[in-house]
Amino acid sequence: MPRASTEESGIERQIMLPWRQSLLMSKQNIFVRLGRAVITASGIFLGIAFLSSVLTSSAILSGQGELPPELQARNAWLVVMSLLVATLGIVNSMLMSVTERYKEIGTMKCLGALDTFIVRLFLIESAMLGLIGAALGALVGSGVICLVYLVGKGPAAFRHVGQAVIGGGLQLPLTLSLVLAVLLGGLLAILAAIYPAWRAAKMPPAAALRSEI
Repeated sequence: MPRASTEESGIERQIMLPWRQSLLMSKQNIFVRLGRAVITASGIFLGIAFLSSVLTSSAILSGQGELPPELQARNAWLVVMSLLVATLGIVNSMLMSVTERYKEIGTMKCLGALDTFIVRLFLIESAMLGLIGAALGALVGSGVICLVYLVGKGPAAFRHVGQAVIGGGLQLPLTLSLVLAVLLGGLLAILAAIYPAWRAAKMPPAAALRSEI
């Protein structure tokens, strides 16, 4: 059952739906706006694909003793910049999503939706897109690099796969580093959606309903 909180005046009732209902609504929003969802997820997909390709390549090269320090520094810089660009892309895409959904947001607030519920919907939606995009990016990025080495050097390239070089001397097993890359993609998507979600929650209901897109 939905949980309701009554204001001190006793007149207006605001509703906070359970997490399960929030998840279902977020999933429906993704399918309804599939084009926008693909654009949002593509930013994280590209960033994590590049990160995974760098991690996979570093693991293969370190196993063969062919990973010089200067290459490690360059790869770290490229990864940071790619993730930054991906995060900014998600912020822009989520802001556009807020703009497209003015009337929907206004209707929910007029029906009693709490600001925290609006924020929750946007963050859950962004987290779903981030994790899906990051998982696909990790598979594609790592798979492409493996295919390149397989074509170039044959199966011998995978005979001694070392640790993936994260940067700053930190090294982790390749599988673990790819899992962390996926989680990082989801986290970046959530962080990128905080401001757009806050902006949506603070929108006056009447102004939102009057908006023409």
